[in-house]
Amino acid sequence: MTSKVPFYLGVILLIIAGLALSIMRHTDYGVPWTPGETRQIWDIEARIEFRAQDAPVKVSLASPSTQSGFTLISESASSPGYGVSYLDSESGHRTEWSIRHASGPQILYYKAQFLVDDYATVSTTTPEPNLIQKPIITGPHYTAAEALLQQATARSADNITLTRELLKQLNDNDNQNAALLLDDKSKVRVASELLSHAGVVNRYVGVLQLEDGRRRQPLNRMLQVWDGKNWQLFDVNNTNPVHNQNLLIWDESNVSLLDVVGGKNSRVYFSMIAEEIAPQQATLKKADADNLLNFSIHSLPIAEQSMFKTIMLIPIGALIVVFLRVIIGLKTSGTFMPVLIAVAFFQTQLLAGILGFLLIVGTGLIIRSYLSRLNLLLVARISAVIISVILIISLFTVVAFNIGLNEGLTITYFPMIILSWTIERMSILWEEEGGKEVFVQGGGSLLTAVLVYLAMTNPYIQHLTFNFIGLQLVILACILLLGTYTGYRVTELRRFTPLSDD
Repeated sequence: MTSKVPFYLGVILLIIAGLALSIMRHTDYGVPWTPGETRQIWDIEARIEFRAQDAPVKVSLASPSTQSGFTLISESASSPGYGVSYLDSESGHRTEWSIRHASGPQILYYKAQFLVDDYATVSTTTPEPNLIQKPIITGPHYTAAEALLQQATARSADNITLTRELLKQLNDNDNQNAALLLDDKSKVRVASELLSHAGVVNRYVGVLQLEDGRRRQPLNRMLQVWDGKNWQLFDVNNTNPVHNQNLLIWDESNVSLLDVVGGKNSRVYFSMIAEEIAPQQATLKKADADNLLNFSIHSLPIAEQSMFKTIMLIPIGALIVVFLRVIIGLKTSGTFMPVLIAVAFFQTQLLAGILGFLLIVGTGLIIRSYLSRLNLLLVARISAVIISVILIISLFTVVAFNIGLNEGLTITYFPMIILSWTIERMSILWEEEGGKEVFVQGGGSLLTAVLVYLAMTNPYIQHLTFNFIGLQLVILACILLLGTYTGYRVTELRRFTPLSDD
């Protein structure tokens, strides 16, 4: 006897591969599990204004990148006459404009598009503690700094709690040491210098508060502190780490937001707008941003996508047919003819499709019964049935149009060859088994087609099959498992009813 261990191992591998591909589509590309969801995209524009001094100009702007909660989809610059480059350096990602000669007021635009992405992750490199540049603090400022750090250190256990205690003191209006240090410096700079003086890795960053429709908004300076594994963001006006989903870190260079050489009176403002898009659009945008080969139907032209949207539902119909025939024991005329009829119901709608199916098959059986008396060869008989089906469909379509029944026009979507073979099989079955068996198999085929149609028109099933190709492997594994079933069908259990009564 052949061992079935390789078979079951293959089925398990199919299920694991299918689920893994589906989970990857959800986590890496953000495809939702349920239909009707939308994804949010932020279009953010930086407007740079300065006055050129009749000389060569070079402008460098700190630019954002993919970060926790946000995936950078695209970036572009509008700068007539300027050369534009996107640079990655030790201080982070920057956009640089350059021109040989410019004079007078200048306006440059930088635009970034971010997808709100809960699964966006960035590999964090552990900063080197020896790179901390301790500030030079002298005189009474040194005494004040030592007093603040001494008190905060005594009340803290790690870098995060130390930061929290320092910010409490800096926000205390009655603290004379804090007032002295804040006399000529901003709060975020004082906090950064105190932490650096204590040997804590930190940096101040430019953060953008995302709010739909905001214009000419400046960056907010905040503090990031290294906790040993990740960067924690602090608003220096509060004491606890910030966990606001609408905060986008724009500048993490810890150097400067904007550098202008050859110009003066420079400033930068930010405007933003939110947009809701379909998951398919978000998937395409994220795949393009990652520069990866996205094995997705969404990468095909729209016409082909529409075709595959129906094709990817056929395995669901096949699974239902296998379950009904193998487990339930339902008889159908042909193995997968109900699936093709269900596909035709997509175009005709259910009620019109059922009526059309009954009219075509019923009329075809009458014509086929006449042809059987002529003792024609099989090929000629089938060809005659095909022509008869075409004539029947044409006649019903013309009649439906003339009486104003528009639903009847969709009857042309029925597969003519399949219907012809169905009529031929039912006719032979009538001659060999009788009319009862014809109604049993015909009714079973129609019932199966209706069930397949209801499953294939379910929005959740349509969404999953179209967006998660890996589920096709799971369906294949289920069909293979059903193929190993050799027990009783549900419809056969009625034979044992008398035994249970005894």
